[in-house]
Amino acid sequence: MNWSSRRLHTGDEFRAVTRGGVRSARSHVVVHLSLLGQEGDAPRVGFVVSKKVGNAVVRNRVTRRLREIVRPRLAELPEGAAVVVRSLPGIDLQPFAELESEVASALGSATTKLERRRQAAR
Repeated sequence: MNWSSRRLHTGDEFRAVTRGGVRSARSHVVVHLSLLGQEGDAPRVGFVVSKKVGNAVVRNRVTRRLREIVRPRLAELPEGAAVVVRSLPGIDLQPFAELESEVASALGSATTKLERRRQAAR
């Protein structure tokens, strides 16, 4: 999979997702989900890993782990969806399996909230 076509690139895109969509938080991760694209567009994703998480090596490791967790779940997202996965301090100490379940849970919850919002708008 080519990640450059699936990434959020600009600060404006990140702001649009975090301010205009739905949010679901777990103990070490917050997932923001919004519909930015048109029907038929592939879902796009961005990661925010703060310096509070650790130095550059730790932040890059966390980003790689999150990317591998999100990659198989992109197909489950609605067309035109944009996701921002924001990490919280302590995420680097979480075992991969626990982190995977947190992200999956938060992503599922955010998807449900977005569907409810779309139904209410109709």
